[in-house]
Amino acid sequence: MKSQTIEKLLPGEQTTTVAKKAGSAAFQSQYLLRDTAAGFITGAMAIPLTVGIAIMSDYPIKVGLATVAFASFIGWINAWFKPGNYIGSPGIAAGLAPVLAMGVATFGWENMAFCIFLTAVMQAIIWKFNWQRYLLVAVPVYLVEGLLAGVGLKILLKFSEFTYEISDALVTEEFWNSARIQMVAISGAGLAVFLLLFSRFKNTQPAIPYFVLIVGGVILARFVSVPMISVQDVDLHLRLPLPQADVSFLMLAYMVLFCAMLAIVDVIEQVMSNAAIEKIDPLRRKTNSNNSLLAIWIANLGSSFFHGMTNLDGLAKSTTNKLAGAMTKFSVLIIGSVVCFFTFNTHYLNYLPKFSLAAIMMFTGYKMIAGLVHVTHYGPYAVVLSFLTAGLVYKVGIFEGLLIAMVLHGIIHFMVFTKHDNLSGKTVVKRYFDNLKKDSSNLQ
Repeated sequence: MKSQTIEKLLPGEQTTTVAKKAGSAAFQSQYLLRDTAAGFITGAMAIPLTVGIAIMSDYPIKVGLATVAFASFIGWINAWFKPGNYIGSPGIAAGLAPVLAMGVATFGWENMAFCIFLTAVMQAIIWKFNWQRYLLVAVPVYLVEGLLAGVGLKILLKFSEFTYEISDALVTEEFWNSARIQMVAISGAGLAVFLLLFSRFKNTQPAIPYFVLIVGGVILARFVSVPMISVQDVDLHLRLPLPQADVSFLMLAYMVLFCAMLAIVDVIEQVMSNAAIEKIDPLRRKTNSNNSLLAIWIANLGSSFFHGMTNLDGLAKSTTNKLAGAMTKFSVLIIGSVVCFFTFNTHYLNYLPKFSLAAIMMFTGYKMIAGLVHVTHYGPYAVVLSFLTAGLVYKVGIFEGLLIAMVLHGIIHFMVFTKHDNLSGKTVVKRYFDNLKKDSSNLQ
C-alpha cells in the first residue's frame, strides 16, 4: 500500500522529493523485502550472462563474476551519496566483450590490469569535467548502434559453435554423426523454448526464460551427455596494476588509444542505458549520468587491482530488476551478494550445459543486432553509416572499424557543409564546435 500511495503522489513536485530521499535508509527500508526478492531473481539471471561475456572476453569466468560483485557493491554505496539511477544493475557489458578480447590478444593478459586502470583514469577525467555531455554529440548514437550490432554478430557466431559441440569421446571422422545431430536438436529445442517464454514473459517476468533454460539444461544433462561449462578456479589477489617491463613505447601509445576507445564506448553505453532506465523507473525518478559515471570509474579503478574487467549498468539486467519489483539500489546489494557467492563457489557452475549458455548469448547478440531498427528514425544517412560501421567492426576489427567509421562520418559532414552551404573549412569547424557546445548544454 505504501508504494501505491507514493506513486500517486509522484506527479509534480513530489517526484523530486521522493528522488532526494531514495538513498536514505528510511526510504530503502520501505521496500526491503521487495528489493531483496528482486535482487535474488536478477542476481540468478546475471550469472549465465556474466559467464558468457567473460568467455567472449577471453577472461577467466571467476574474474568476471568478481567484477560484477565488486561493481554492485560500489553502485549501492555510491547511491547513498550521489545516485545516478535507482534500479540499474551493474555488470560487465556484452558490447565491450570483443574489445577486451582484442586487448588480451594484443597486449597480453598480464597487461590488461594496467589497461583497465588507464581506462578508469580516463573515465575519471570525463566525470570530473562532465565531458560525457560532449561525447553524445560528437559520437552519433547511430554510430554506436552500428558498433554494438557488429559486436552482437561476433557474439552470435561465437556461441553458435556451442550448439553443435560434442565431447571428444563422441567425435568421429564423419562430422554430422548421430551425437552431433542430437546436440543440434537439443540446442534448437532449448533456443525455441527460450524465445517462446521470452515473448510470453518479457513484459512481466523476463527472468523466467533464463531459469527454465538453465534448470531444464541441468536436468537434461543428468540423462544425456552434453558438453558442460568448465570454470578455471583462478586465484583472486590484489596487486598494483602496472604494465610489464617488456612494454615498448609504441605498444604503450597503442594502449592509450585502445583505452580511450574503451572508456568512451563504456561511457556512451552507460548514458544510453541511463536514458532507458529512467523510462522504466517505477517511481519516475530522473537519472544523473555523471553520477553513474562516478560509480563506474571507481569500480573500474578498484577492479584493476584484482585484474578485473570494465562495468556498466546493463539494460537487460536493469529491466529484469525493475520487473522483478526493485524500487531502490538495495536490490543491487543483493545482486552483488548472489554473484559473490558463485564467485567463491564456482564449482556449482560446472553443472551449466554449454547449449543453455549458447541460447542465452545468441539471444543477447541478436538483441544487439536488432538495435539497428532504432536507427531508422534518424534517416537514410544514419542507416547507411550504422550498417557500414557494423560491417567494419565485424570484418576489420572493433578499434579499426570504429575509427574508420568516425573518419568517414567526419569527412562526409565536412564535405556536405562546404558544398551545400558554400562555407570555408574554417567556418565549418567553428560551426561544428558551436553546435557541440549548444547541444551539450541542452543535455544538462
